[in-house]
Amino acid sequence: MDVAVIGAGPAGLMAAEVLVGGDADVMVYDAMPSVGRKFLMAGRGGLNLTHSETLPRFFGRYGNATPHLKAAIEVFSPDALRDWSAALGQPTFVGSSGRVFPQAFKASPLLRAWLRRLDASGVKFALRHRWTGWEADGRLAFDTPGGPRVIEAQATILALGGASWPRLGSDAAWVQKLVAKGVRIAPLAPANCGFTVAWSDVFRDRYEGQPLKGIMLSFGAHDVRGEAMITRSGIEGGAVYALSGPLRDAMLGEGRATLRIGLRPDLDRSDLVTRLSAPRGKQSFSNWLRKTVHLSPVGIGLLQEAAVASGLSLSSLSTEGLADRINAVPVELTGLAPIARAISTAGGIAFDELDANFMIRRLPGIFAAGEMLDWEAPTGGYLLQASFATGAAAGRGVLKWFERRMASSE
Repeated sequence: MDVAVIGAGPAGLMAAEVLVGGDADVMVYDAMPSVGRKFLMAGRGGLNLTHSETLPRFFGRYGNATPHLKAAIEVFSPDALRDWSAALGQPTFVGSSGRVFPQAFKASPLLRAWLRRLDASGVKFALRHRWTGWEADGRLAFDTPGGPRVIEAQATILALGGASWPRLGSDAAWVQKLVAKGVRIAPLAPANCGFTVAWSDVFRDRYEGQPLKGIMLSFGAHDVRGEAMITRSGIEGGAVYALSGPLRDAMLGEGRATLRIGLRPDLDRSDLVTRLSAPRGKQSFSNWLRKTVHLSPVGIGLLQEAAVASGLSLSSLSTEGLADRINAVPVELTGLAPIARAISTAGGIAFDELDANFMIRRLPGIFAAGEMLDWEAPTGGYLLQASFATGAAAGRGVLKWFERRMASSE
């Protein structure tokens, strides 16, 4: 059982582990000079492996893709992922938000331990091997520092990632190769991404890099509490990423979207009105807002920026009108941040192109896993969980495919 795994991220490495556990001979190919580069970047601020919430709620994070991912995640569940990490000498803990992290809080110790185990189990690696497609006879073609190379494998798992952070290896060059084979690909789009805003020069220069903390973001029927960051070109951050799916769809469909930011979501309207009824006296309007409702300088700046964009004067608003404005500051989004800067990617291989074992129906013996598939999820451990789980499922799928072939040949 000679298997090629193309892509040395979480999905590809997990597929390799399952395969070698089933006595397959496994070679992992990757275009980069080292493995797991995007995985290491994901752990730069603390590796969020998965989430501790109940499985019914967990499954809901995958939206329309839930029916296609459910079985894989049930087999390699969040608890199974935590046990797997602990077996590598990296026990995990649940943070205050319910997110799960290794106790080391970093990706590098986990990756090093994993690679040692893969090496000991017989998995081989061929780095600086950029997959360029198939030869006419079905063999896999690669560009390498030593020139073109062609290899033959009885089965192949594609785990090449999406299109975010291409400098780390996931450049989506695989899309056209599969389209040429008749495989339907849902268009790739940024997910967990920032958005552009036409800030005034004054606001941009003064508040670029400033965080908005303890806020609530709202769009349509969706709202989320968290933090955001003002950037030179727009707005990003955890709370923005959580709404990026519906915001992106609105931007792509209508060309615009209005995000509403609640600066004091812990205060209801009556509380705000009471506080804003305090006399202003000789204080500047900004200083009065800071003292009465404890707005941060960047919050006050955002409130003023939105008022100017709407042609309003904040000081002319009624107390009730100002209270409403503080907890629903309108921010007009003008575009999406580039896909290369997104945390993850939406779109990919359509699930109806795959069988239940993650094999591409029209390409027997070719399987796919991870972010190449048409799913998306918010940050919080859901991205890595599905990548690990689909990688394991594709590995199991290859082993089942070999079993069926052997049985039919007897």
